[in-house]
Amino acid sequence: MNLDRPIVAAAAQIAPVFMKKKESIEKYAEAIHDAGKRKVDLLVTPETGIPTYPYWRNNFGYTSTESAALWKDTVVAFYDQSVRIPSRETEILSKAAASAGVVAVVGLNEQDDREGSATLYNTMLFIDRDGTLLGRHRKLMPTHQERFFWGRGEASDLRVFDTHFGKLGGLVCFENHMTLLKAAMATKGEEVHAACWPGWWSYGGKGNSIRDMSGEVRPLYLSDQDSAIREYAFETQTFVVSSSMYMPESAVPDDFPFKKTAAWKWAMGGSAIANPFGAYVCEPVFHREELVVGELDPRDRIVAKNVFDCMGHYSRWDVVSLRLSDEDCGPTGPTRARRIRWEQLERVAEKHALPAEKLEAIARDLEGLAVEVEP
Repeated sequence: MNLDRPIVAAAAQIAPVFMKKKESIEKYAEAIHDAGKRKVDLLVTPETGIPTYPYWRNNFGYTSTESAALWKDTVVAFYDQSVRIPSRETEILSKAAASAGVVAVVGLNEQDDREGSATLYNTMLFIDRDGTLLGRHRKLMPTHQERFFWGRGEASDLRVFDTHFGKLGGLVCFENHMTLLKAAMATKGEEVHAACWPGWWSYGGKGNSIRDMSGEVRPLYLSDQDSAIREYAFETQTFVVSSSMYMPESAVPDDFPFKKTAAWKWAMGGSAIANPFGAYVCEPVFHREELVVGELDPRDRIVAKNVFDCMGHYSRWDVVSLRLSDEDCGPTGPTRARRIRWEQLERVAEKHALPAEKLEAIARDLEGLAVEVEP
């Protein structure tokens, strides 16, 4: 991380075009271009903004013949409007990132690229400022009814990527609460963290034990999201760029069968940016579309680590350590993510008269983004 150059980061709190991937991608591409005009280095979009987050997840559809038919139609439409990686759709986003010179982290519903599978994943797609697909993170543990919609990610989906401003990683929603995942990201050297959420909520009622989905903004400390964003930043000494969905009910077509029974109200935004001290650079923004932009001072990370360095003087690996898996489990058994050292890649590139960066991009595409190039 270059300590002499500030990082301009943005959380894109924008509503998707409901259940329409083409139009949603075009809107996201426009946001990337807008970010470029504002000299943004990093843009983060909300959880599964393409084509939308399934706010109707409480309407499980096998309770009657009629409800099952509506559920079936919605499941098919949701799959059809989700994205394959790589594809013509991701190419639009890549071209936008390259044109704007912006690193983009895009939350989307992803169709599995494994032969024979029709599973969807809750995915963060990482795109470099030259348009290269750096890789993806599939949510490792979908929350509660989300398991109706998404499969679970694998070991190779826990990634940190080198960018022009530093090492970038990301987690989805309640993954930002998972203690060992935070530790894993820290061991991988994460410096800037992207967090994607479907909205904002708080806890109220007797004993503050009831989850409030009313869409009203309560004191921030009543939301676990507020504590997750700021504690992640302080605990790992990273900058956290947190993007939350804004999706007003008025943006949902009247013919959507679950319009009146879905939880649109908690899609009220809440995008924010925190520094490594756990303090807000940009406080949460609610109830409107906005590009939440903040300037990050890399020197803050050094000062924070002077006090509390989770990977240095404030660690005790002799007492507590972490075991990380690098194997996925496929139809034919465990598979180890293939790693290629940079000098090996350069030798092959020279042999075939190709730029090393181009060969790396080809390798990532061919391996479904499962290739990791070690520095």
